[in-house]
Amino acid sequence: MIDLSVSGDVAEITLNRPGALNALSLEALDDLDAAYAAAAASGVRALVLRGEGRAFCAGRDIAGVDPETDDVPGYLGAVERVMRRIAAFPAPTFAAVHGACLGVGLGLAIATDVVYVAENAKIGSPFVNLGALLDSGGHALLYERLGAHRTLDLIYTGELLTGADAVAAGLFSRALPPDDLLAFTRERAGYAASGPTASFLASKRLIARLRDERLWDAVAQESREQDALRATADYREGFAAFQQKRPPEFRGA
Repeated sequence: MIDLSVSGDVAEITLNRPGALNALSLEALDDLDAAYAAAAASGVRALVLRGEGRAFCAGRDIAGVDPETDDVPGYLGAVERVMRRIAAFPAPTFAAVHGACLGVGLGLAIATDVVYVAENAKIGSPFVNLGALLDSGGHALLYERLGAHRTLDLIYTGELLTGADAVAAGLFSRALPPDDLLAFTRERAGYAASGPTASFLASKRLIARLRDERLWDAVAQESREQDALRATADYREGFAAFQQKRPPEFRGA
């Protein structure tokens, strides 16, 4: 479920499926895209994105996905549309990230202007256990901030960064105690909403020119590679193991 509320000049979008750690189905992505469109149409001057419950977003909801019939291009195409909608939002955007921020969740954060994270958040690529590929722009972000060796280390091992480590490495804006995160993010969004937002949007456009060619090229390549991996035995095994709650047995094929 995706909730949208507006208070004064600030919109707040909440990923509200806490029992599934706010994992996103294709339908939820469509609802999220619609929420951003509605927020933009309302004329707000800032926006906050957050997750309800124990996590920001644990990634894609794969509980009922059959790898044999999975529409990978359709799903990742929807992810890219949402990310582009977020990146182009006509006001400053802020995300409050706590708990798991993985896969698609990481992509939502990447597309947001300013990201504040809980010090104990868990950020990275869990795909080592699925036989799948880090997607949603994760390669571009991690390579740009961490370099090739550390990026591949995280991908090969599935090790996750804490929020504090991610901020120290330059991935996101600021790490905060979990209990302070949402109030701080709302306060900063309110401050931005009361500022010279036309000037802020000019800076946003300039930053977009500097970063977006690499980001969107990576997103497109990730989608192609993910679709190719869908045909592998390891991909099918990874999904089956996740759904059956057992360790995967990969064969490298």
